[in-house]
Amino acid sequence: MSREYPIIAVTGSSGAGTTTIKDAFERMFNRERIEAAFVHGDSFHRYTREEMSQILKDSPERKKSISHFAVEANMLDELDRLFSSYADNGTGVYRHYIHAEDTEMLELGHRMGTFTPWTELPEGTDLLLYEGLHGGLVADDFNIAQYVDLLVGVAPTINLEWIQKIDRDTNLRGYSQEAVIDTIQSRMPDYMQYILPQFSRTHINFQRIPTIDTSNPLALQDVPSNDESMVIIRFKDRSSMDFPYLLAMIKDSFMTRPDTFVIPGGKMSLAMELILTPRIHDLLENRRFR
Repeated sequence: MSREYPIIAVTGSSGAGTTTIKDAFERMFNRERIEAAFVHGDSFHRYTREEMSQILKDSPERKKSISHFAVEANMLDELDRLFSSYADNGTGVYRHYIHAEDTEMLELGHRMGTFTPWTELPEGTDLLLYEGLHGGLVADDFNIAQYVDLLVGVAPTINLEWIQKIDRDTNLRGYSQEAVIDTIQSRMPDYMQYILPQFSRTHINFQRIPTIDTSNPLALQDVPSNDESMVIIRFKDRSSMDFPYLLAMIKDSFMTRPDTFVIPGGKMSLAMELILTPRIHDLLENRRFR
């Protein structure tokens, strides 16, 4: 792991809510005056949206053997190179993948589902924040997790994850509900092989549990709000946490196991601030005094 140039990774499935956690980190960085390099995991997809569609059109049988979760559909050698470079000297090469919600990029003339050119990370950053699918990946040819100083997992219940993905991809990205459900079904083997094992490597997991009926997540429905959910937070190293302090600071929170803390969904932002801000300061202090 890097101490001179820390790397934080937020990892989780598409639709899990990793962007929400990334945005919370961004607010913390702004408040604490921390300069961060932001990298999105979709930037390391191997194919543009059109290329992936053409591959599946030409070879329909590949739908069950290739998805954005899979190693072969991503340029993980480039992600490995970026993390290694940043850990060593605070630099590296990255790019952006253009989503429908990236209005600023679209206004600059980029096409949805394509990539910007590869470019150098900004100079003089304090740390790197990655948000995407593979921040904690360990596979036959890659060990991305080895570079990460703080690995945060976002793993809502599977029903909630699917509801969030269907809502986002239909309302923001223009897909039909049928197409999104087909994607969910076809990539399940890759989900189990590449995504799930990462949550056993995370330092902290945030798992949102709805408190309303989500029995059929494939039926079009509203996403449960934060106030209609609880959040389970699991710590790999419970000795590093002051649980009496957290219990006192977050109303209606409670412990279910020595390493597991439960909060009302509406308190998630507060919990993140209380839990993650000291961790970030520790990373930066260790860097400065190395």
